[in-house]
Amino acid sequence: MGVDFEAPNRDIQNGNIAKLPRPPRPNCNKIHTQPLPVKTYPLPPLIPHNPLSLLHIAFTYLSHLIFPPSSHPLAPLRGYFSAETRSIHVTDEKTARVLWEHGFFGKGSLSRSEPAWLEREKIRQGLVLGNTSEEATRKRREERKQFKTERARKEREAIEEKLVEEAIGIGNVNRNGDIEQSVATQFERQLEPADVDHHDPPSVPSPKTDGQLAVPLSDVASEISHLQLPTTAIINQEHLQLTFEEAFFLNYAVGVLEIQDPLTSQVIATSRLLSICCSYSYFPPKSPSYLAPDDPFLLSYVVYHHFRSLGWVVRPGVKFGVDHLLYNRGPVFTHAEFAVIVLPSYNNAYWSSTTELSELVTKKQTKTWWWLHCVNRVQAQVKKTLVVAYVEVPPPASDDESIVNEDGDVVDIGGFVKRYKVRELILKRWTLNRNKD
Repeated sequence: MGVDFEAPNRDIQNGNIAKLPRPPRPNCNKIHTQPLPVKTYPLPPLIPHNPLSLLHIAFTYLSHLIFPPSSHPLAPLRGYFSAETRSIHVTDEKTARVLWEHGFFGKGSLSRSEPAWLEREKIRQGLVLGNTSEEATRKRREERKQFKTERARKEREAIEEKLVEEAIGIGNVNRNGDIEQSVATQFERQLEPADVDHHDPPSVPSPKTDGQLAVPLSDVASEISHLQLPTTAIINQEHLQLTFEEAFFLNYAVGVLEIQDPLTSQVIATSRLLSICCSYSYFPPKSPSYLAPDDPFLLSYVVYHHFRSLGWVVRPGVKFGVDHLLYNRGPVFTHAEFAVIVLPSYNNAYWSSTTELSELVTKKQTKTWWWLHCVNRVQAQVKKTLVVAYVEVPPPASDDESIVNEDGDVVDIGGFVKRYKVRELILKRWTLNRNKD
């Protein structure tokens, strides 16, 4: 007679194990409607069987032509350059909320992604009710652990019942009607799940007296009467932290973010910001006098700009050992589908013109198969597709005065960025049992 191991799973699927209902989630489709912190004004749709739709289109077009609406916010968004953290800090709460909800830019300095420290603190102090993303993740993990523990208990109960039936059938029952402990212990050790922690200290029962409570109700009431909720407003200690790629994209490509120098409180020009980002992409920072064409920030930003222009939500990928992560809509909707590695490519004839340049390029491009196998294996374990983004590095633009001036600052950023090209290569891990064909 065999043991039915599927009985506990059927009980769980049938709802015999009670689960606490989850709180309602926010309407993310309504909150994150805009992919960028700018407004667009499309023309109304054309309805073929309704001629009045043509008048509506003509009126909307003329009104936008005569009185063009502004797509950018009236007051520019502000951020502050931080040399210590090598990032851009956004301290205004409204600006941080706009950048996160409209494009998922940055991360909270005291949160995993979305800046939610103030909400968590209010919930912790009992000022408001609700849940944050961190709290939802923690509760979901606790529910999963409780689910596995309950499933293990159901499995042990089913095994014990089957062992009792088998013992009764073969007459292997002692005077008290119990099973031999050695047999039961052997089966329990074989079927104990690894997720259950048996080293937790046992719960101590609350002390009771004969018909009396251990703590009088009068003492409890007096303690509650002395409790007072905090009356002072909680100061938000969190700020939004933008990477250099995100900040430069918002400053140059979108044009909604102004970055100030915290020492002088002056707005940093876009060309000056490019030099600062390139110099701080090294450790220790290099002098911004010379702008190398294969600068790490330039290569990373070109790839970031490329995928942002294609409609992807690009997030940092340091957690998985890559440069960028690509989301279809955003991290609140789905997990990242692709992981991007940025590699330079020196196919221009300039990089092979001399022996020194050729040796330098060969050294920079050299990667081992062990490195590629490790990166690809990690992405396969987290169910992401690895994308190798090759950036065609152009020759230095110091001779072109229309792009770079005598001081080394980039004058025409658009023409400077257009000199780079991006090639995408998708890699997937090949396994024998899944890819026989």
